[in-house]
Amino acid sequence: MRTDLFILLRATMAWLLLALALPGAAQPLPPADPDDGVSFRVLSFHDVRSNVRASFESSPDGTAIDERTLAEVFAWLRHNGYHPISLQQAIDARAGGQPLPPKPVLLTFDDGYRSAYTKVFPLLKRFGYPALLALVTSWLDVPEGASVPYGDKPAPRDDFLRWSEAAEMARSGLVELASHSHAMHNGVQANPQGNLLPSAATHRYDPATGRYEDDAAYAQRIEADLRRSRSIIEARTGAKVRAMVWPYGAYNSAALKAAERAGMPVTFTLDDGPNTASVPLSQVRRALVAYDNEAPEYARLLSSPVGGELRPVNRVMHVDLDYVYDPDPAQQERNLSALLDRVAAIRPRSVFLQAYADPDGDGVADALYFPNRQLPMRADLFSRAAWQLRSRTGVKVYAWMPVMAFRLPAPHPLATHTVRTMDGGTPADRYHRLSPFDPEVRALIGGIYEDLGRHAFFEGLLFHDDAMLSDDEDASPPALAEYGRWGLPADVAAIRADPALMARWTSAKTGYLTEFTRELAARAGAWRPGLETARNLYARPVLEPAAEQWFAQNYEASLAAYDYVALMAMPRMEREADAQAWLARLARRAAGTPRGLDGTVFELQARDWRTGRPVPDEELARQWALLHRMGVRHLGYYPDDFLANQPSLEVVRRAISVRALLPRALPAPAPTSAATSAASAEEGRSP
Repeated sequence: MRTDLFILLRATMAWLLLALALPGAAQPLPPADPDDGVSFRVLSFHDVRSNVRASFESSPDGTAIDERTLAEVFAWLRHNGYHPISLQQAIDARAGGQPLPPKPVLLTFDDGYRSAYTKVFPLLKRFGYPALLALVTSWLDVPEGASVPYGDKPAPRDDFLRWSEAAEMARSGLVELASHSHAMHNGVQANPQGNLLPSAATHRYDPATGRYEDDAAYAQRIEADLRRSRSIIEARTGAKVRAMVWPYGAYNSAALKAAERAGMPVTFTLDDGPNTASVPLSQVRRALVAYDNEAPEYARLLSSPVGGELRPVNRVMHVDLDYVYDPDPAQQERNLSALLDRVAAIRPRSVFLQAYADPDGDGVADALYFPNRQLPMRADLFSRAAWQLRSRTGVKVYAWMPVMAFRLPAPHPLATHTVRTMDGGTPADRYHRLSPFDPEVRALIGGIYEDLGRHAFFEGLLFHDDAMLSDDEDASPPALAEYGRWGLPADVAAIRADPALMARWTSAKTGYLTEFTRELAARAGAWRPGLETARNLYARPVLEPAAEQWFAQNYEASLAAYDYVALMAMPRMEREADAQAWLARLARRAAGTPRGLDGTVFELQARDWRTGRPVPDEELARQWALLHRMGVRHLGYYPDDFLANQPSLEVVRRAISVRALLPRALPAPAPTSAATSAASAEEGRSP
């Protein structure tokens, strides 16, 4: 587990460096935090070592820092007008008491390393700085002379605090003790393949029964661990505990409720950004400190926006999980290894990863790649693939999902509750879609998204291009009833006959679909907080705003609603004879739209679906070169055929890799078979 955690943290820090490397025009400094007396920042420290870089030979940890660096940071904070505060000050300010001083920052130290007493505590006393110290009680309960079960390499007990030292720090008045769990710093098995994922935010898989924990058992496990940790700290030190620091920053809404029931209503995450008045103390954000952050770089850590980057450059590989799936488990693992090697070699920022099964290629989900309550599960594969991509290659994984295009099994009572045209039929030339106007359908699809969030770790959602309605749909009974609530005739023909009504209807449908995707993001986000969102849009309504009536898609509205618009910049699909001129029009349209270039991922077409043949590398290279010249920042392509090296690795890496944007320091995890083999038992079983 320790090896994988270092890989994951190293990838996280590499993205921090990317944010620092971007040109000023593309990466402006964020606005100053509000000086309102209640907003504050938090820094997350871990181990503090002498000669930290040399220590990595025997104990690599990208979150450890040098003791000299910590002293310099403390001095830098004072010199630059920052005021370290206690948790009590933050609580009092939120309750209407004494306002916080200017530029307030809370210092936190995780894991209960002994350096908190030998190196940090003397500095806190010298500077008069308060801090929060989070303890893993199962580690501190290990007897003297034994080893702490610290991941896959046991650590000496002397590396961690003694209870007497923790009690002394708590009595000083400078240090408040918090729980870092009793035993949730270890992962739990999260899927049949054996991946260990963060315990606090994972439903445990039992290989003996082949079943997952239900929600009640999951919540009970979390609460029991937190209660135990809190009671141990209070019994051993005499200090009162009211705060929980989530291991790996992993939490969800159910875990927050468990912490509150366990008497710890204040919890700390690793979400980025300021703790403004709108951020509850149950979800305090923290900036993760890296070993190579010099004191001046803390200005960036203490001003990072939500998400950690200001509109990060998004380079995307769009991947069909259908290419990974194989009925032979051994072949499926080899396929996954091939994908990991290719992603590590290309180094995009994100992978849009298919979470549904579409073996016939019609764009409709016939089954899913995660446990769920509605559709067949083709294989329990998405969790495995998403975690391996995240931990082994450092990319952000977006779950690519339909919004309406689900084909329910024939006996299902909602299987026929589909989008209807004005003549009552279902169009053969469009996706098979369930009607989003049907409340039962909305609840069903929302449940699918909730199951996705419950059973996998991922950073974003990509809404499929099936989220569209043409100018003759939806005419299903629930849709007609909804139009009546909009003040429109419950008759599509009557609406179409009146241009004013048609305009109102089109706009309302566009907004309705957008709100539906927001609802779906919230359902998944209850289990996976902080998800980024992207939505596939067709090119025609972008180039021709009047075409909104044929798609119920609006470019400007989508830019406002999602982190990214994933624009299908696919000239062959649109049957455009002059691809370069057409792409140039799209780029100019984005450049001329507020937030257009900043929020649009141009997804090129890597396969001609009319012929079934790959788009030649030379053609893709010309298209990417054009978009680069025209200032397009966010680029991607679909599909990536990692088994056939199409598009070729050389062409793709040159066009969309973010490797060239990374300065100094941390290399990407090496794409060797030892590092990325999904078939390796040791490599595959650790978070």
